[in-house]
Amino acid sequence: MEQLLYASVTIAIGVAAALGYFYGSNLLLDLIFPANIPDTVRASRNLRRAGMVRPWLFLGPALVSLTVYLIYPVFSSVVYSLHDRAGENFVGLANYRWMLNDAEFRQSIFNNILWLLVVPAASTLFGLIIAALTDRIWWGNIAKSLIFMPMAISFVGASVIWKFVYDYRDVGAEQIGILNAIVVALGGDPQIWITLPFWNNFFLMVILVWIQTGFAMVLLSAALRGIPEETIEAAVIDGANPWQIFIRIKVPQIWGTIAVVWTTITILVLKVFDIVLAMTNGQWQTQVLANLMFDWMFRGGGDFGRGASIAVVIMVMVVPIMIWNIRNARREMEGR
Repeated sequence: MEQLLYASVTIAIGVAAALGYFYGSNLLLDLIFPANIPDTVRASRNLRRAGMVRPWLFLGPALVSLTVYLIYPVFSSVVYSLHDRAGENFVGLANYRWMLNDAEFRQSIFNNILWLLVVPAASTLFGLIIAALTDRIWWGNIAKSLIFMPMAISFVGASVIWKFVYDYRDVGAEQIGILNAIVVALGGDPQIWITLPFWNNFFLMVILVWIQTGFAMVLLSAALRGIPEETIEAAVIDGANPWQIFIRIKVPQIWGTIAVVWTTITILVLKVFDIVLAMTNGQWQTQVLANLMFDWMFRGGGDFGRGASIAVVIMVMVVPIMIWNIRNARREMEGR
């Protein structure tokens, strides 16, 4: 109850501060550049000046936040990656040489590649299939709501839910894990699923696919509904069957949206951390870059140099995808 009270007070203070800032800054701007004055020439000049300044008043908090929480940490991480454990002595590229020779780092890269190959593809594919199917049934909106619901759950919360799915009990004991209960019902032996090397990565990926399928479905469903009916009617007249209409007419027309969904989930996968931390903490060959960075930065006494160098690697992998995503979105907007 006390935490709920603190959260409510924090939200109230934040909203009040935002309202106060925008109201006060606009009031101050109008006082500096008054428009309700007898001198029409000066009033017109003040209106132009106020119009030039006002957008920056609204962008100001966002720009400050970006500088403090994004731009500064990027440069700070690069600097720390060139220093020792304590972040005091310059060691050059020693931390990057360590990464190339570290078995756990190579395992993390391999696991991240697996995540990149599976999660964006599976989430986008399932989202596209569900978006196409739910538009054909009367209870489609109900189905979409249920599929989108995991998006409201935190990654840690989703991991706790799936821990019950993968839960293991000794042979002969009652299995409360859904997966082991099914295996035992079919005559098999229960398994400790998240400790099975290599395959446990896929069991963790299922959690993120479960969460992100709803995100992909919503965007792709909107894109499918935006397809002109004339093209579909023309394809029907030409004798195309539903499968051909979907593959050759609908998918090409929403390819830009598919690419945006794919790349957005790809960026999320490169930063995946919560699921691995909550499920395995990187054990049993499930380590990923973000969790490895957390381990080096904040555990075992902390090693700012190595933790920062891993953060730089993640950033280098994410930035090109973000640039491509932004350019693709701009190209679509120009095309429209």
